[in-house]
Amino acid sequence: MEVTASSRHYVDRLFDPDPQKVLQGVIDMKNAVIGNNKQKANLIVLGAVPRLLYLLQQETSSTELKTECAVVLGSLAMGTENNVKSLLDCHIIPALLQGLLSPDLKFIEACLRCLRTIFTSPVTPEELLYTDATVIPHLMALLSRSRYTQEYICQIFSHCCKGPDHQTILFNHGAVQNIAHLLTSLSYKVRMQALKCFSVLAFENPQVSMTLVNVLVDGELLPQIFVKMLQRDKPIEMQLTSAKCLTYMCRAGAIRTDDNCIVLKTLPCLVRMCSKERLLEERVEGAETLAYLIEPDVELQRIASITDHLIAMLADYFKYPSSVSAITDIKRLDHDLKHAHELRQAAFKLYASLGANDEDIRKKIIETENMMDRIVTGLSESSVKVRLAAVRCLHSLSRSVQQLRTSFQDHAVWKPLMKVLQNAPDEILVVASSMLCNLLLEFSPSKEPILESGAVELLCGLTQSENPALRVNGIWALMNMAFQAEQKIKADILRSLSTEQLFRLLSDSDLNVLMKTLGLLRNLLSTRPHIDKIMSTHGKQIMQAVTLILEGEHNIEVKEQTLCILANIADGTTAKDLIMTNDDILQKIKYYMGHSHVKLQLAAMFCISNLIWNEEEGSQERQDKLRDMGIVDILHKLSQSPDSNLWQRWHCSSTWHDGSAPGHLRASNLLV
Repeated sequence: MEVTASSRHYVDRLFDPDPQKVLQGVIDMKNAVIGNNKQKANLIVLGAVPRLLYLLQQETSSTELKTECAVVLGSLAMGTENNVKSLLDCHIIPALLQGLLSPDLKFIEACLRCLRTIFTSPVTPEELLYTDATVIPHLMALLSRSRYTQEYICQIFSHCCKGPDHQTILFNHGAVQNIAHLLTSLSYKVRMQALKCFSVLAFENPQVSMTLVNVLVDGELLPQIFVKMLQRDKPIEMQLTSAKCLTYMCRAGAIRTDDNCIVLKTLPCLVRMCSKERLLEERVEGAETLAYLIEPDVELQRIASITDHLIAMLADYFKYPSSVSAITDIKRLDHDLKHAHELRQAAFKLYASLGANDEDIRKKIIETENMMDRIVTGLSESSVKVRLAAVRCLHSLSRSVQQLRTSFQDHAVWKPLMKVLQNAPDEILVVASSMLCNLLLEFSPSKEPILESGAVELLCGLTQSENPALRVNGIWALMNMAFQAEQKIKADILRSLSTEQLFRLLSDSDLNVLMKTLGLLRNLLSTRPHIDKIMSTHGKQIMQAVTLILEGEHNIEVKEQTLCILANIADGTTAKDLIMTNDDILQKIKYYMGHSHVKLQLAAMFCISNLIWNEEEGSQERQDKLRDMGIVDILHKLSQSPDSNLWQRWHCSSTWHDGSAPGHLRASNLLV
């Protein structure tokens, strides 16, 4: 109360009738709040903000008074997040934006400085910059007024550009043209803020990136300027941000992945940032940007993996800060201890990108000291972001058949993964369930223990998710589980999934869900006793679903999968009767035998081949019926067809099953 009372006189002076005393009061207040968060909080509680905003907007106030009010408000905004919230509650942003219409440059700069401070606070909604459509063009016009307007406006843009809508607004108002020349400014701060602007504008935006590639500044193309800015003699912040610009342009398709500016400049620069000589935040940003750059390109992954011993260098990310740390600054040490998890997250992300495609790289990663133990530990970290990065890393490494059989089994990776799947946010569930698909492949030693740990119920639960990616992964994992499985496992799947859910999935609006569900059906309907057993209990519904899909507006792949299911049913001993007694289905098979698409013709021919095979009981009666329907004639015509390729492909495929009956077709099980 004493402190508040001592602050009251500052506020009281704002109400003095003498304008000079008010001005002096504001100046004294400015000096009192500098570096004093308690004083700032007291003045806000005592109602200084509404009065300062009133004075700032009054036409009778002198320009000097308005400017000093803007400076004090900016100082108050530099305090705590609660201070910023209080300023926002008083509608400070519209008042400051109105101030930008003033002809006085000093007042404009003070308003912009305050706006910069408010907009860079995490509690300020970016949308407040875009509410009034006249604001962005006016800010673009103010860019030419001074180096301060350039610095502050670019900083506001880079903080308030979140996503494609904001990028489009800024791009359409000439951001590229207005900001490009600032890259050659004499002021380092201006160059730096302009660079940051381009990094947020180019991120995942092909339109902006394609434009940037062709922009000339003083006769030089923008990518060449970015390359100069990432040279070793430039400040680290500039090197990193330039590398980000080039990375984002490359990922957006504006620069080729084999371009020298990527291979010889950007990639090595980002690897340098991963060195233990760099500050924690630089190492984090360097690793995460490099992970993003190389993620889709196997050649960049190979180059990165052999640059400056990167794979071994990343192992240091898990040892930081060490007990013998060289950090002597206590504040820096405290900061790094609080943020060390960000290093682990960044390392996992980069390992995931490095190991996305190449078997040798995956082997090197796994052989790095204690790597599997570190990843397994990462799966149970308190930070969601670290857990997600660890799962992504494990998923990337799980694409290796060899590692699934060795390292993944040695470390019983499936146990912590199953724990992760029990209770996790959707973003983690999507990656973890995708990895589970790989662990359930027939050659994976983890398949059996996963089955025994209740995976069927868990996966069936995922198929009911509102998230299409989780439905796909749930059904995909069940498809892998059903591949060459015993009858008991197939029965468990059907019981846990329920026929109602199975048929809901067959009418799912997501094509991937439908395709994987058809794949599951194909794998369930394999091995004659299994086919007959399943069709004896679910035959009517399955035939109904097959009919609906063949009659529906589906693509070639969906219909091919459906005909393959029919071919599997036709391979059953008793199940084939469900086809032979269904004239509607037989007519559909006949129709697809004459289809213009060879995949559908082949699949339909497999159905017929399984129905008429000579060595099976009742084959003569079935042949007679199909002959009466004209199907045998179609087969004969196809054998005489000038397109002998079709006939050869069918003939080769039809004898693969032990060299005898054409047999059943299973859905392919791929590493995802």
